[in-house]
Amino acid sequence: MSKSWQISRRRMLKGLGATIALPWLEAMGSSSFTKTLSSSYPTRSAFFFMPNGVHPEQWTPTTYGRNFELSPILQPLKNVKDDLLILNELMNQSAIFKGADGHYAKTSSFLTSQQIYKTTGDNIHSGGISVDQLIAQYVGQDNLFSSLEYGLERINSGIDANVGFTRLYGSSISWKSATQPCSKEIDPRLAFNRLFRDYLPNQNAKPDVWKQSVLDLVLEDAQTLQRKLGRTDQDKLEEYLESIRSVEKRIDNQAQQEKYADCLTPDMIREMEHLNLRLDEFSEYYLGSDVTEKTKLMFDIMALAFWSDATRVTSFMFGNSVSNRNFSFLDGVQGSHHQLSHHQNSEVNLHQYSKINQWHMEQYAYFLEKLKSIPEGDGTLLDHSMVVLGSGLRDGNRHSPRNLPIVVAGKAGGKLKTGQNLLFPEETPLSNLYLSLLHVLDIPADCFADSTGELCEIYA
Repeated sequence: MSKSWQISRRRMLKGLGATIALPWLEAMGSSSFTKTLSSSYPTRSAFFFMPNGVHPEQWTPTTYGRNFELSPILQPLKNVKDDLLILNELMNQSAIFKGADGHYAKTSSFLTSQQIYKTTGDNIHSGGISVDQLIAQYVGQDNLFSSLEYGLERINSGIDANVGFTRLYGSSISWKSATQPCSKEIDPRLAFNRLFRDYLPNQNAKPDVWKQSVLDLVLEDAQTLQRKLGRTDQDKLEEYLESIRSVEKRIDNQAQQEKYADCLTPDMIREMEHLNLRLDEFSEYYLGSDVTEKTKLMFDIMALAFWSDATRVTSFMFGNSVSNRNFSFLDGVQGSHHQLSHHQNSEVNLHQYSKINQWHMEQYAYFLEKLKSIPEGDGTLLDHSMVVLGSGLRDGNRHSPRNLPIVVAGKAGGKLKTGQNLLFPEETPLSNLYLSLLHVLDIPADCFADSTGELCEIYA
């Protein structure tokens, strides 16, 4: 039964200590609006970063164009193959300069495409704003958050004496300005609370508020709204709220996992001290016991942020530069990521390196399939997104920023021609991709960093 009653697009569910942004509902638009859904939804932008490069011989599909077969590393993306753009021979020229050895210059410039200032202090300088933050300036001002930054490893300080760079450069890909990196959230509970809780403790705070589910806190408001909605909107809202409850429960379960302090050996303690790890980070970082679940929780929170339009821009770092996360939780892998990326062409090391790359693709596929499972108008949330994934170098053994492993997923509201494996001229600037994505979003820009043109082949 159709209703003339409408609610504001910015209507939220509220309760003591909680604010839940709503997904798009039919009651938020006129009947004429609902007939043009595919052109009415905003395009969401996400940028994923993998540290330490990839196995160079198992990344690129062997054929180009539309009739390509996924490479061994990309196999986990088979369910979203038609939603992908595999981009080859893109290069970050800004990461090549005297003294730019190793990882740091490749990581901090991944989204800026500009040369960083070499320093061992806190006088960091990325050369300019990153593309995600430029997008946020244009499309994020009317959202709860102009952008959200996430990761798995906290910001690292100190000096990497091997290359003479501050480790701060290896901890950020998002830069509000040349001197202001964006802090990232690495704890699923804090990321969830930031998205759905607006209650800050003070002298009059009630401690039990933090112990209650956010859905319980907004229950009265939700029930009032449900009674006014049509059947289709009721179902949409119920599915959205159930997704929030599921994430909240999983966060609670993760928090109850036992600690592994009694497993510590002297070698592990020295490694923790070297990495500046807290005891509560030990189990997921060193043993890898729950890193997959933690990653999926972060991705589910990111999906909720997109679904509710709380933000339209996010970034995610699987790890910092020179990440030594131990991947022994994967079958057939014995050792840490950075160590194995320096494979020295050993078949044993390359096999393990590839397994780690596949794990990254499995997590990326999880996020893409999550977006694809969420209907939005005539399509899905993935149809109205563009999700970039890549690394600042191709092969961890060579540290080269040439022919970077880059994937773009999602159709950006029908503006990207997905389902292609594309080969560009050697040393095509990575910034050409970023300029093209700016134009997809109708953001006026004659150039971005060292761009020389657009990647017209990706346009629909």
